[in-house]
Amino acid sequence: MGDFGSVLPLCEGEQHVIAATQHLVKALGASKNLNADLRTILSQLDSHLSAMTILPTEIRGTGLKELEEQFRSAEKKIMGWESNQSLIWDSDPSEPSEYLKAVVETQALIEGLQKFSVSENRKQKELLNRAESILQIAMSRLEEELVHILVQHKKFFEPEDLSLLSCGRDVIYDESFVSVDDVSFEEASRRNINGNESEKYIPDLVYPQVIPHLKSIANVMFASNYRQEFCLAFVSTRREALEEYLVILKIDKFSIEDVLNLEWDRLNFEIRKWVRAMHVIIRYLASEKRLFEQVSGEYGFLKPLSFVEISQCSMLPLLNFGEAIALGTHQPEKLFRLLDMYEVLADNLLRIDALFSEEAGACIRIEFHKLLQKLADSARATCAEFGNAIAADASTNPCPGGRIHPLTKYVMNYIKTLTIYGDSINVLLKDQNTTDSNSAVELENGREISSLTNCPMACYLRSVTSTLESNLDSKSKLYKDLALQHIFLMNNFHYMVRKAKSSELRVFFGDEWIRKHIVKFQQLATSYERTTWSSVLSLLRDDGTAGSTSTSKAVPNEKCKGFSIAFEEVYKSQTGWLIPDTQLREDLQISTSQKVIQAYRNFTGRNALNISEKYIKYTADDLQNYILHLFEGVPRSLQTSRRK
Repeated sequence: MGDFGSVLPLCEGEQHVIAATQHLVKALGASKNLNADLRTILSQLDSHLSAMTILPTEIRGTGLKELEEQFRSAEKKIMGWESNQSLIWDSDPSEPSEYLKAVVETQALIEGLQKFSVSENRKQKELLNRAESILQIAMSRLEEELVHILVQHKKFFEPEDLSLLSCGRDVIYDESFVSVDDVSFEEASRRNINGNESEKYIPDLVYPQVIPHLKSIANVMFASNYRQEFCLAFVSTRREALEEYLVILKIDKFSIEDVLNLEWDRLNFEIRKWVRAMHVIIRYLASEKRLFEQVSGEYGFLKPLSFVEISQCSMLPLLNFGEAIALGTHQPEKLFRLLDMYEVLADNLLRIDALFSEEAGACIRIEFHKLLQKLADSARATCAEFGNAIAADASTNPCPGGRIHPLTKYVMNYIKTLTIYGDSINVLLKDQNTTDSNSAVELENGREISSLTNCPMACYLRSVTSTLESNLDSKSKLYKDLALQHIFLMNNFHYMVRKAKSSELRVFFGDEWIRKHIVKFQQLATSYERTTWSSVLSLLRDDGTAGSTSTSKAVPNEKCKGFSIAFEEVYKSQTGWLIPDTQLREDLQISTSQKVIQAYRNFTGRNALNISEKYIKYTADDLQNYILHLFEGVPRSLQTSRRK
């Protein structure tokens, strides 16, 4: 019910209308199918209609004594609770209605008396003063009851998916050379759960059965011109509840300077808490706004400004923290947290616009939009800085044994993780790419694969890996041995391909990029074989003199001896080289073995009669076994022959 109307003089016809209305209200109240809300409204209407018949003596013509008797009954009911330690709404269900009826009657009496001059009638003036005093006592009591109901009957806020919310995405750089405080790549996939909870599900902040009580108190206090007292009590209590919830979410309040001075480990932790808090608090505020609307009803007792006052205690600290992050430096390790922050704002932009659609909430709405733009700018700058950091990475020492460079591992695991944010990266970088963003569809074993090879994300990833390849080419020059340069590049390119094929990177790079880079590391393997073994196997080539009568046995013997020495040198150095991928290592061992063993067997077969046995240091089987020791990362030496 809204503000109770002023009590005006009643003519006989009006009294009949009121009596008929009261009769109808009582008849409706007798129905067993009414819900608690409607019963409360009918009870209040009955009280109001009854109060409308209480009029000053000068108007009704009844005795002042009779009017005092009617007021005394209401006064007794109100004052009876002042000495009572219990609370009205915790007592017999009929008591709140009786109490409110007494308050309405008192308020109606005051309104009636105030319409007419009582300054010349001492008794009427005394009655007015008594009624106003009692009404003030009743308002204080209702204010206490309001706070009690809000506090004692509040519900712990639990969004439908709260148990699934993480503090931002948990990302992992496996084999990374940087220290990252992250947990699980799988955890990051929960983003779809977080963003798809039912829009219709808005948890209650107080138990639904007390909403009619809150509305009843609001009706009476607003009708009695105590709207400010009601709003102050309501807003103060709800603000305290929200601040308690911020404590539960472990949200600390930082100044911008504090945030800029935090060490990365602490900052990383605080950002993850911030992401979770922003996601939850916005849903909390949706519940808060619904509570406002439920209590205010169609009359809007609680103005939008009251809701904004409550919201500011949570939103402003969160927005200030976000602004501090956006103002910070653009180190690559911050990109994932920036994207977490950007996404939680982007995902909740429409909710914020709906929550603060009125003019009163414009300050929060505008600041939210500004922060989203600042985080977008910061994320874009960090993407650019990541590419710059790859290009600027200068090593002075080569990786031992041609191993995969830490930079390669870092970059590939970094961009593999970045694919989780593909949609956001496409939005952030869309104006920086002029390529066609339409998706293509490829087939693999009859299964469709979305190939986003022309989207902004794909262009960015290819740019990053291109920069990485250039850097790796420079790093390969640190090796003096040309064959080891080939092994180094082969290892790194193979690693890049393996990461692309086995992750979501594939849909961005596309099969054409993968095929091209497979060819690259295969060519490097061929280049290694040519560089290493061409000179060794040249010692076994037939120079055209083997069948000549003038040919001495010294030539084949020397060739065989020279080959053994050259093979031992290769063995000694290249067993210390490393090809970490087992399959790639075996493939190169087999390919090498086929070429070397075939050439050795051909040579010894052709020169079987011309080679002294003491020069045949190794059999073909020996050589094959020794080749299987290559690229294991453990240097070995061949001291003596293993020939039986």
